[in-house]
Amino acid sequence: METLTHYINGQRSESASGRFGDVYNPATGKVQRKVPFASRGEVDAAVQAAAAAFPDWAAQPALRRARCIFRFKQLLETHHEDLAAILTNEHGKVAEDARGEVTRGIEVVEFACGAPQLLKGEYSDSVGSGVDSYSLRQPLGVVAGITPFNFPAMVPLWMMPMALVCGNTFVLKPSERDPSASLMLADLAKEAGIPDGVFNVVHGDREAVDAILEHPEIKAISFVGSTPIAKKIYETGTAHGKRVQALGGAKNHMVVMPDAPIKQACDALIGSAYGSAGERCMAISVAVVVGDETADKLVAQLKEKAAALVIEPGTIPGAEMGPLITGEHRDKVRSYVDLGVEEGAELVVDGRDFEHPTSKDGFFFGGTLFDKVTPDMRIYQEEIFGPVLCVVRVYSFEEAVRLVNAHVYGNGVSIFTREGDAARTFVQRIEAGMVGVNIPIPVPMAFHSFGGWKQSLFGDHHIYGPEGIRFYTRLKTVTQRWHSGIKEGADFHFPKLG
Repeated sequence: METLTHYINGQRSESASGRFGDVYNPATGKVQRKVPFASRGEVDAAVQAAAAAFPDWAAQPALRRARCIFRFKQLLETHHEDLAAILTNEHGKVAEDARGEVTRGIEVVEFACGAPQLLKGEYSDSVGSGVDSYSLRQPLGVVAGITPFNFPAMVPLWMMPMALVCGNTFVLKPSERDPSASLMLADLAKEAGIPDGVFNVVHGDREAVDAILEHPEIKAISFVGSTPIAKKIYETGTAHGKRVQALGGAKNHMVVMPDAPIKQACDALIGSAYGSAGERCMAISVAVVVGDETADKLVAQLKEKAAALVIEPGTIPGAEMGPLITGEHRDKVRSYVDLGVEEGAELVVDGRDFEHPTSKDGFFFGGTLFDKVTPDMRIYQEEIFGPVLCVVRVYSFEEAVRLVNAHVYGNGVSIFTREGDAARTFVQRIEAGMVGVNIPIPVPMAFHSFGGWKQSLFGDHHIYGPEGIRFYTRLKTVTQRWHSGIKEGADFHFPKLG
């Protein structure tokens, strides 16, 4: 059985911790490789390698760093299918979804190639007599990323290229559930000419995370995961003097107005609720339907399509939904469905008993649909992170807006309507970081930034895009005077520039 390694200072590094975790093939339920869990000493080795590489890397012109990132982008494109196959093998997502993940990651790498333009400061000539002022954006030093299991390639690509092109060096702690993609990224980074020590990978569990949070050489941490962990990462990291962006969980709503095209709304909900088996922080998990007549029509169509989902291993052509990441997670999703029944929601489609005919040990779960869910139910309040869609019935636009805004999460939200005024009002009033109008998953393109509000984000900066440049740099403002008529002698008052 294959045993994975860390990646420290430009090479694969065998672990000496003696602790390992299992990496499953979710479609078969079988352990296929072992992943090492780093000790604090191994985390420190990665950080020290990054710290040693930082001065030379930061001193490189931004254009030279951008050229390395451009070569990295080209290699990602060349190995697109190889990387996607790793995602299907370890995460379980269907092949087309895996390809899409790699594509969205490459888009951020492409944006990072524009760093020479993005890193330009501002200049003011003659702010006083013979005095000019200008600003610089400079790197922080060693930064770290802690990434989730659901996007093992895309989320590291949201972080690492942005950090590196700004002149930082990087330590990645990927999810221990599907870690192999991170090692491929490291190999491609080295092939692209990124110097040894600039990008490092350490695998692990809580011990590795705590070592990152507490390490004095690490200046900033990016995190994507559940809200309880995001909050802890933010509080602990900032307590140790670090800059932190911690993206948490979600309970994304899609409001369906009475004038919405029902078929299009249904198709959008099916794709966004059940794509990637619901293991997306941008999955739509709540349909807020205005009016019983609209809800009855929509639920009838959702029932038919949810029951007919093509659920197969991700390698099977035509598969629409693959397995969940682990048996433990599948059991957690099942417990939420049990809870929804106990709470009195109407179970329209039950995915608990789905069993794949040829992969009986795989971590499969069927598409599940609840109707007549109410805001007091836990299946409405909490993030399930599985293929479970809840329908909540409301009776006015105002009630829909109040419902969405009252939720503790504010990651993404959508509205389906033909009425421009309703859509515009919704966009202005809704309390969420990403809003879609007749688009179910409003993930911003790479040249904008991704992030939610409320309990979906801890920190001041969204991820990638212009916000990513700001997060991975710090501002320095210089005021200078160059002329021969500088007055001799000391001034004891606040200096005047004029």
